[in-house]
Amino acid sequence: MTAEEIAAFFDRRAEAWVRHDPEALASDYAEDAVLHSPTAGIVSGRIAIERVYRVWMFPDIKLDTEQLIIAGDQVTQVLTVSGTDTVGFLGFPPTGKAFRFPCVFLFELRENQIVRERRFMDRGAFLLQLVGEARADEMRQLYRETLERARLEYEI
Repeated sequence: MTAEEIAAFFDRRAEAWVRHDPEALASDYAEDAVLHSPTAGIVSGRIAIERVYRVWMFPDIKLDTEQLIIAGDQVTQVLTVSGTDTVGFLGFPPTGKAFRFPCVFLFELRENQIVRERRFMDRGAFLLQLVGEARADEMRQLYRETLERARLEYEI
């Protein structure tokens, strides 16, 4: 893919976020793609990656790309994610609280598809924005349990 084609690919992905379309987002991944996520752990395969996207489909979620760096088949996306927790996250009830945090996503592309993605975010700050200090310890424990379940699913 040329740099222009890659930029158009990411513009299309941004539109899928606006439409809240996890299926379209997941369709950009190879069947055997791997996603490294601070909230989901390491997941493999398009179906598992779609499940990760579904968790993030807050009704007002917004991803603002600040920079897209294209170097051959490697892409770095610097963005800010914002929204309001109106549906709950990681098994907790909705808090109604707004959140906003920076992220960096690293993509490896092959044959017009994403084959590997690594996400970096301050998940602690994100979770604290949702639950506050009072429930932070409970959230940490639930997060550890969620990662362990994801690891076990991955091994199976």
